[in-house]
Amino acid sequence: MEAGNGETAMSDREGIDRELAERYPLTMEDCRRFREDGFVRLPGVFQPDTLAHFDRVITALTMARNPVAGVPLERRDTYGRAFIQVFNLWLEDPEARRLCCCPRLARIATELLGTRGVRLWHDQALFKEPGGGFTPWHADQQYWPMASGLCVTAWIPLHAVPLEQGPLAFARGSHLRRIGRDLEISDDSERLIGAALGAAGIVEVNEAYAAGDVSFHLGWTLHRAGPNMTTAPRRVQTVIYMDVDMRLAEPRNTNQQRDHAAWTPSTHVGEVMDDPLNPVLHQEEAEPPMPGR
Repeated sequence: MEAGNGETAMSDREGIDRELAERYPLTMEDCRRFREDGFVRLPGVFQPDTLAHFDRVITALTMARNPVAGVPLERRDTYGRAFIQVFNLWLEDPEARRLCCCPRLARIATELLGTRGVRLWHDQALFKEPGGGFTPWHADQQYWPMASGLCVTAWIPLHAVPLEQGPLAFARGSHLRRIGRDLEISDDSERLIGAALGAAGIVEVNEAYAAGDVSFHLGWTLHRAGPNMTTAPRRVQTVIYMDVDMRLAEPRNTNQQRDHAAWTPSTHVGEVMDDPLNPVLHQEEAEPPMPGR
C-alpha cells in the first residue's frame, strides 16, 4: 500500500533530521588541508532532497527580506552589486534554524578547529543575482571582535555552482600571512589584496561546487567571488561558528564595534561570548576526537 501524503512528508522530514544529526566522515587529511590552506571544500555534506528543501526555505525567507529589492544593480555600489545579504535567519524561522543550528555542520566546525565545541556567531544568506558583480577580496575577521582566530564559516550553496555563477575562491595559506587585515571589503581591498597576493606568490583556488558540497574557511582566510554571468541567482546560506570559549576582544575598528552591538550585545570585553544570540551548537564531552577514528 502506498503511503499517503502526510506519511510521505513525515518520512521525508525524518530523513532530513537524520542527515542533519549524523556525523560527516571528516578525515585527518581534511583537517590537515584545512589548517594548512585555511579552507577545505567537502563533498556530499547534504543529499539532494535535503538541499532542495532548504533551498526553498532559505530562498523564500531571503527574498521576503531583500534589503535592496527594487534597486537596480546599476544604482548600487560594488558591495551592493555583489550580493543580497540577509542576517540571522535562524531567529526568523524554525526551518532555517534546523539548518543553521544542525549538529552535522557544528560537529564539522568543531573538528576542523580542533576545539572542544563551537558557538554560533551568526548566519547570513548571500544571494548573487543574475548579472551580479564580483565580491572583492577580504578577510571576514576584519569585522569580528574575537580574541583568537578560532572561527570558521560554512559556505553552503543551495545548488550546484559553476564557475560562471561566482563560487567562493580562496587564497591558499593566506590565513598565515598578515595581508589585508585592516581592509574592509571594497574596491580598494580587491585591488590592494590582489596585488599583495600576487607579489607573495599566493595561489588563488577557484573551483566549481557540485550540489551538496560545503566549504569551510577560517576568519583570516582571504577570499573573493567572481560575478554571476548566468541568468539564475547564486543562492548560498552561510553559518559562522566560533570556539565555544571565544572571548570578546576590544573592538579595533568601527565594523567590530557594530558587530559587537549586533551579534553579542550582552558580552563585555574579555568575557566569553555567552550571549543568547551565541548558543552552543556542539560540545564534546571529553577531548575532541581524532577525525577518521
